[in-house]
Amino acid sequence: MAKHGDEHDAGEVPETTAPGVPVEPDNAQPTAVIGTGDDAPGATAVIEPVAADEQPTEVFEPYAAAGAAAGASAAAGGAAAATPSDARAEAPRERRGLGRGARIWIVVGVVLAVVVALVVVADILARGIAEQRVAEEIEANLPDGVEGDVDVAIGGFSVIAQYLSGTMQHVELDAPALTVDGTPLAVSVVAEGMPVDLESSVDRLTATITADADSVNQLITVAGVETGLTLGEGTVGYEGRIEVFGLPITYQVTATPVAAGGSVLLEPEAVEVGAVGASIDVSGIVERLLGGDPLEVCIADRLPAGVQLESIAVTPGAAAVRLQADGLVLDSASLEQKGTCG
Repeated sequence: MAKHGDEHDAGEVPETTAPGVPVEPDNAQPTAVIGTGDDAPGATAVIEPVAADEQPTEVFEPYAAAGAAAGASAAAGGAAAATPSDARAEAPRERRGLGRGARIWIVVGVVLAVVVALVVVADILARGIAEQRVAEEIEANLPDGVEGDVDVAIGGFSVIAQYLSGTMQHVELDAPALTVDGTPLAVSVVAEGMPVDLESSVDRLTATITADADSVNQLITVAGVETGLTLGEGTVGYEGRIEVFGLPITYQVTATPVAAGGSVLLEPEAVEVGAVGASIDVSGIVERLLGGDPLEVCIADRLPAGVQLESIAVTPGAAAVRLQADGLVLDSASLEQKGTCG
């Protein structure tokens, strides 16, 4: 009979151990020994468990290879770190280059601005001098009996360029207090293509002359009209006298003024006959006045030769005539030569 504690279950294999080797439990996993690559004494071996159903753990590279790989990685990192530094070193040089270019353009811009300012100032001064010179020459060339100050304004972009070309593109002459034989008038003239020397012809000239009723009657005499012209709203009135059977009969006509070259035509619109005896029939007088030729008022002999009347506007107490001329010369000899009445 066996002793208690010395008996084993049937079928079991007794465990055996070698001296100095620990006994692993039945459920322990197999282990794999991983070499360190170092055979020196005291080197530690790493033991990792290996599952029964898994592949053995991969063996790590030796420390020497890992060190070489770490060195290569550090070198690559150093090279990568050097790249931003080089870029930062190049950036100031690029910025310095851009700064120099910007300064050059700024200097060029300043120089151009100064040049433009000088040109503008010079042109302003030249414009003032030219306007004064033209005004003096125009005033000196006014016909006899015409007096007054003339203001000149020269248009166009550059007076210097116009002066060098010999022709001024647009010139405005204004004489608001001109007198003709002592009669006050306001004259405004626009000259297109005006020569600098005033001895050549102007391409095109337009003028507006404004006068009140007294000035109109002083400058213009109408045959058969003794009391002068009265100015209304777009109309002109005048009085006349006619004899019928030896009896003087007065009449008043309201007419519309029409421009006609060197003359103004007064076309009758209404006629009023003064009081006469009942035995005189004035209907024939009215028909004759209304149906006859318009009354012609010549102004050509008051204007330089070649100047034509373009339009006329009448308001109560004043009249404005618009004149036009092509190829007119503004020297004294040309302005002294007057037109003729047909």
